[in-house]
Amino acid sequence: QKVTCSESSQAKKSQHAEEAIFYTNCRAAYLAVLKSSLENIKSKEQLSLVLQQAGRNPSRKTVDKYWTSQTTTLNFDDFCTILRKEKPAAKHELLEAFGKIDTDNTGYILHDELSRILTTRGEKMTQDEVSAITKQADFNCNGKLDYNKFCDLYIKTSQQCCKTAREKLELDSRLKQQQFGSQAESSSEGITLPVSKPSPRFARKTDRKLAPTKGDSRTPSRPSSAQSCKASISTTVSMDASSNRITKLIEPDTMKEWQCAQSKGCFYLEEDGEIISHKYKLHLPQRSAVCITIKPFNVRQVEGRSCHWLSVDTALYILKENETKENLQLVNFTEQQSKEMFGWKGELGSGVYWLLPFTTGCRLKKVKPQITGEAKLVYRGEDGELALTKEFRAALLDIFETIDLDGNGLLSLEEYNFFELRTSGEKCDEEAWSVCKENFDMKKNELTRQGFMDLNLMEANDREGDPSDLWVTLLSLGYNKALEMTEACPFVIDIYAEKCKPRIKAIYLEAGGWQLNRAICKSVVNKGEAKVLDGCENIIIYTYKAGRRITSVIENKSENKVIIHVNNEQNKNCLSSRGLTVFAVEVAPKSMMVSQHVMPLNEQEDWLYNCVHSLL
Repeated sequence: QKVTCSESSQAKKSQHAEEAIFYTNCRAAYLAVLKSSLENIKSKEQLSLVLQQAGRNPSRKTVDKYWTSQTTTLNFDDFCTILRKEKPAAKHELLEAFGKIDTDNTGYILHDELSRILTTRGEKMTQDEVSAITKQADFNCNGKLDYNKFCDLYIKTSQQCCKTAREKLELDSRLKQQQFGSQAESSSEGITLPVSKPSPRFARKTDRKLAPTKGDSRTPSRPSSAQSCKASISTTVSMDASSNRITKLIEPDTMKEWQCAQSKGCFYLEEDGEIISHKYKLHLPQRSAVCITIKPFNVRQVEGRSCHWLSVDTALYILKENETKENLQLVNFTEQQSKEMFGWKGELGSGVYWLLPFTTGCRLKKVKPQITGEAKLVYRGEDGELALTKEFRAALLDIFETIDLDGNGLLSLEEYNFFELRTSGEKCDEEAWSVCKENFDMKKNELTRQGFMDLNLMEANDREGDPSDLWVTLLSLGYNKALEMTEACPFVIDIYAEKCKPRIKAIYLEAGGWQLNRAICKSVVNKGEAKVLDGCENIIIYTYKAGRRITSVIENKSENKVIIHVNNEQNKNCLSSRGLTVFAVEVAPKSMMVSQHVMPLNEQEDWLYNCVHSLL
């Protein structure tokens, strides 16, 4: 019995030791990407990064298994559960997979054969990605891949990822003291001062939604009744309905002799509520007075249908590119308003500027669908051939107008690729574009409206009339099942220059990122009203009003993180970008972040902003 008890005790100790190692590895990987184990994973990209830090190499299929269309966040406990299920690949498994290709068991695979398989099967890789593998001298020679050596390096790299994450955790005693589990999440909108360069793999992703700490929506939040609130400050701004229609901006008609450049674009609402949009580079060959405007774009709609997006607020932040191209410098933003148009007029020196579109999310946000049926997209004619319905054709024409960024009535490969990235996550290469040219109507190597229609009809024919893939395209572009664009906002940017021809080009389609967040914070700090939190000189609340928008920013100058309780219960006729009346915001040490954006619910009526920020 003593021997049995001793063995049982040893087994338990071993099990506990394994558990401790497992959790250490989990935490090390988690904290290699996120600031705290209390912070949630907020995107597929972050989930993939954290899994890689844990020595996994997740496929898109694996990531999609855990991040479904209903997923908004995953916490540390969820991550641990995923790691238990997703074991790192063993060398014998990798060799077995390569062995199915190397049927002669030579230990090598020709580069041409490898390229053919990797670019045509499964999760297809690009030729550049394949070349990155075949150019590695460690496991390539004479046009062949030595997959034994490749597997060795793969396993070594995987183990090195885990080791590096553990070493980082052990070196940082502050991280060691953090607890496991999920509580109130911190916001990735926080801007640390001075700003350091974030990881390029997830710097594009930001999260506009901040979960309130448990119970915030239930308990009274006024400082007088909330025992946990140490200090507070109240900000009141009264706005009448006429202020929503102030006309300050000089109309472009007064600049008829100026040279103009134009580009369209679109805000798209993601499943998690995040907003992505096109980002642009502006080239000015010489110093000139300029006028830059942005407004929602009124594309053609099916008769009788309203354009939901025309009430969406828009703005542009103008940033100057410097030599390092890392920290763009805020020049200004479009704060002047004329009806639905926002603009800025001033002088810019020659050089390259970034134009970052922005919308607060007050108007462009997730709504519960009221649609019971589903619009018909295709039908079979008397001859038995598939055809697009009138309603679907109208929607496709609207989509064409939106993605035709330069407005020339044709889609270039670059314009079409923005469409492809949004709807399928992949790009169309020159070879595939040549195939399109052979099968669909093109002019000057650009796709016509008819060609675009035929392309979608071909997709329907490929699925024998099943509209599933067509709906994936429509939903990703902001359409609902009634073919109404409710989760997107097309816009148009105009640049007028007095002394030179400006050039504008769309570069990315992505979330705002840290550069935009920093620009918003700086603009509010520079132009807004500052109030120090009572009895807490290191916490400053900045409030700035521009036309029909009020933005508040919290700056934390202290050495410790703070949690700020935000109470909008006294607001009247207001919409908050947070979507909550009462919420909490966690601000990192020596940083600033957006508290909220607020707009009038009904622009025809007066509105009152009366917000209380309290330190918890």
